[in-house]
Amino acid sequence: MSVEKHMLAAGTPYATPYYVVSSAAPGPVFMIISGVHGNEPASTRAAQGIVNRFNRGEWVLRRGKLIIVPLVNVSARRKGIRGKPDLNRTFPVGTGAKAGHPLSAAVFQLAKRYRPSWYLDLHEANGLSQLNPRRVGQTLIISTGSRAAGIAKQIVKKMNLSIPNRAYRFNIRRRERAGTSRMAMQRLLGAKAVTVETCWSLNFSLRVRLQSEIVSHFLRAAGLTG
Repeated sequence: MSVEKHMLAAGTPYATPYYVVSSAAPGPVFMIISGVHGNEPASTRAAQGIVNRFNRGEWVLRRGKLIIVPLVNVSARRKGIRGKPDLNRTFPVGTGAKAGHPLSAAVFQLAKRYRPSWYLDLHEANGLSQLNPRRVGQTLIISTGSRAAGIAKQIVKKMNLSIPNRAYRFNIRRRERAGTSRMAMQRLLGAKAVTVETCWSLNFSLRVRLQSEIVSHFLRAAGLTG
């Protein structure tokens, strides 16, 4: 297994590291991004922590390849803001359509290069979905008819078994929103795409742990880890 560091949007003001974790055995490609919004720090911390675990050999990729971009929007993260424009409304919306921002264009081109079978976009949100159906904190978001639905439901069930506080448990949400990375990867590249949302009101370290556990479950379900 190897972990290689590269630069996304190299040579531009938007440059940010990404990592390619490669196993010795053939298998699916799994892609994870985080930090599209700069005010969602736990997801970024979790993504970088996952890279570190592979670097230290604590997690081992047994087959396939993993692409991770831990902090997409460096400028927004420095300012602690969602970002203007909202990058998660600027991804291509159809065949032949262009991304509306250099960063979303760079992420999409990276995905086109590796053609991931699975794609996770890590986020955070306001409000607990268990207490308010209009909120998406503590959810896995998929599209109607998504091929990721079965695995996503299994992972929600596994996560909830380990969360004693019912208000903190996860739900599945189905949303169609043009311009999101999830919709672009599913519609244009055929990936099984899922948006992961933890809730801001939870303790920071808990949010990081939940994000990491969800990623671990998905990697195992996709057959990349044991």
